[in-house]
Amino acid sequence: MKLRIRGNSLRLRLTRAEVEKIGRGETVFETTQLAGGVEFGYTLEATQRPAVRATMAGTQLTIHAPAAALAAWAGGDDVALDSPCEDGTAPVLIEKDFACLTPRDGSDDNDTFPHPESGARRC
Repeated sequence: MKLRIRGNSLRLRLTRAEVEKIGRGETVFETTQLAGGVEFGYTLEATQRPAVRATMAGTQLTIHAPAAALAAWAGGDDVALDSPCEDGTAPVLIEKDFACLTPRDGSDDNDTFPHPESGARRC
């Protein structure tokens, strides 16, 4: 799972395995080791809440999202689940992660979704 924070918005990109997992109602998480032994973690959790909610406890960011909406998204063809958070806080975009169109060193596209523009003619 990839996390992007830009201004007052959050964006998560999930691999195929992570989409399957969250579609079954399981939790998906990642951690990053920072200097000084600090561990930053971010989690996507399927809940019974009616709306998306982002919370922060210490160095752990948790995105709580409606389980039914996640299951429908995971089992369907939609690329993204676009959800404003409750109380006017940062909106969250949850997306299926596509393979890169241009190969990059260190990039692992083994568990990504096929890019819809792959094979398209390029100038």
